[in-house]
Amino acid sequence: MSIAVPASSAPAPAPAPALPRVADPGRAAPAAAVRGSARRPIAGALLAAALAAAPGTVAAAAGPTASRAPEGASAVLDGLKTYGQAVLRGADGSARQIPAGLYEMRVDGGGMLQTYGVGITGNAQPQARYTESGWSGTPLGGNAEAGRIRWVLEHSYPQLNDLAGLAKAAGAAALTAESAAAGTQVAIWRLAEGVRVEAVDPQAEKLADYLQRAAARLPEPPASLAVEPGEVSGALGTRIGPVTVRTGAHSVSVTPDAAALAMGVRVVDAEGRPVTVAANGGQLFFEVPEGTPDGSAGIVLRGSTRVPVGRVFTSGVPAQVQIVAGSSESAAVATATGRWPRVPAAQPVDAAAPGTGVTTLGALSAAAPAAGPDTAEARLASSGSSAATPVIASLAVGLVVLGGLVVLLLRKRPLEDTPTPNQGHTPE
Repeated sequence: MSIAVPASSAPAPAPAPALPRVADPGRAAPAAAVRGSARRPIAGALLAAALAAAPGTVAAAAGPTASRAPEGASAVLDGLKTYGQAVLRGADGSARQIPAGLYEMRVDGGGMLQTYGVGITGNAQPQARYTESGWSGTPLGGNAEAGRIRWVLEHSYPQLNDLAGLAKAAGAAALTAESAAAGTQVAIWRLAEGVRVEAVDPQAEKLADYLQRAAARLPEPPASLAVEPGEVSGALGTRIGPVTVRTGAHSVSVTPDAAALAMGVRVVDAEGRPVTVAANGGQLFFEVPEGTPDGSAGIVLRGSTRVPVGRVFTSGVPAQVQIVAGSSESAAVATATGRWPRVPAAQPVDAAAPGTGVTTLGALSAAAPAAGPDTAEARLASSGSSAATPVIASLAVGLVVLGGLVVLLLRKRPLEDTPTPNQGHTPE
């Protein structure tokens, strides 16, 4: 069949939460509040300094935020174009008349699609945006009859434009485009949802019965354009890949994205030759210059092909999934991403250089030691420092150590706060 193609047309860190305070009968409440509020800014400042010193750690925790472009074609639903009527019967004996037939879609970048609805209660809305998808994640993903629905599409209207021949096969007197579309849609609904639905036109009903009875199981169709896998990673100095092209197009263009161009990343084949055009089964690699900072880049593939019959389009609402019954030559797009992660240069904690103070999380979480006669410890307390000062210098090793340090700073009680035996008494 053929369809006429129209003219194309780094966030600031959140403040650390205040830890619960335990009442101390030997300490005046107002003074404790003042000292607690003085220590909180210290903890917040340490947290900000650690985050600034370890941007790679924060970025790794956040992960990539950019969403990938859909693979294959994207389209806008024009609406129901060729249809008849059907009657949906409920379990309670109710009957409701609904339209049944072919929808049309306009493909982004050029092309037209003809589709049927998968869900009988979908009420697909004109001008809704749809993207091409596989069966997985849609109502057809776990449906044992999905392959039979594809058979119906391949053996009925509009794939078969010979309406006289189709009527003869179905045992119908005659079929129009409207009755053929209605009968085909009714058969799809029966297989997809197991509902009791009948075409109002007797000839369309005969076609629906024939299609449901004769349908065999076919495999899921391939994408119009896709890559496998969508993301690859590797070390600098190697060819990162491969990414394999899957398409029905004769060839597709291959273009590095803006990030790749800015960093001098090239797209090459297995022998290192630059690639600008690829065909089905072609393998692509990312070639990243030595000395490039750790990061990622992408490639964009574009082509023009017919979207396979039986491919589905989704709008985000499962009940509104559409399934392709016919396609003109249509634009399709796919993307792939290459990553080259940085190898951390920090030493393991158990391999620290001699003389470097390393405090484990367990030690930081333990209760603070009691004050001793050592006057140096008293001076440290009065100056706002602590025995954990070396840990502050190595906060970039990990935020886990920072968490333990904050606990220590908030819980440790300065020695100068301890009341003297004569405090609060008048000498005799």
